[in-house]
Amino acid sequence: MRLRFLFATLCGLVLAGLVHIVTVLAIPALSESDALTRSGTSESLDHPQRIYTLSTGDNPAPAEAWLPIPDPSVAVGVCAYNLDDGPMRVSARTGPQMLSLAVHGRRGAFYAVTDQAAVRGALDLVILTRAQYDEALANDDENEPSRDVRIIAPERQGYVVVRVIAALPSQRPAANDAVQAVSCTIDSPNEDAAKPNG
Repeated sequence: MRLRFLFATLCGLVLAGLVHIVTVLAIPALSESDALTRSGTSESLDHPQRIYTLSTGDNPAPAEAWLPIPDPSVAVGVCAYNLDDGPMRVSARTGPQMLSLAVHGRRGAFYAVTDQAAVRGALDLVILTRAQYDEALANDDENEPSRDVRIIAPERQGYVVVRVIAALPSQRPAANDAVQAVSCTIDSPNEDAAKPNG
């Protein structure tokens, strides 16, 4: 009798554990307000959507942000992309404050870079599908190689998180401005073809 009770208890605990694990893993897929969905409102913007703005003087920090904020001295913005519209170009100018870009898909981050990788004060990422990458490679000019950092995305939809650190309270306005200064645009091959030569 005692063995049956222990066996039933053990089976119940294992079943409860499996249900818990399956539920936790299913939350991102079933959630209607996951990070990818919420970032979608920034697809039509040319600059990052503000997620967390640092407090400056009379302007307090926002009460909530939907991305985890690891540090109250980090300004955060997000740019969503859909590669069906074309490759996404993310351009940033470096300054005295540390800037980082992290590219996310539905399954999490798959690429990250800091301003230490900038060339002549500029950081240009181009996020593409494999087919778009092959096309860009075929169209490259041998005499003028591209300086873009090309990233092949595992999925067509995703978002880029921009973070800028304010080491001192006096740098907070500049950190907020640096996030907004990042450019997020769609590279259109039609526009490039329409440009006059020379």
